[in-house]
Amino acid sequence: MSRVEVIVATGCHLCPPAIEAARAASAGHGVELVIVDIDGDVDLERRYRERIPVVLVDGVEVGHVVIEQLTIENALAAGRS
Repeated sequence: MSRVEVIVATGCHLCPPAIEAARAASAGHGVELVIVDIDGDVDLERRYRERIPVVLVDGVEVGHVVIEQLTIENALAAGRS
């Protein structure tokens, strides 16, 4: 099963659209969708704060800041090939 992670933080105005793109891309494909909030995690804050939202597919970053559904779908399709 593929895993899509969306790295987010409180107050991020770009995060809700990224979550919706990930939900739409994941729907009906047997994909695990995980939302990771970096608030309060020093390591995650250091790694991701300046680039949130960040989307990972099976642990590989496929996009950040502005996330499109098609980008996630393409990454999922590539992983299944």
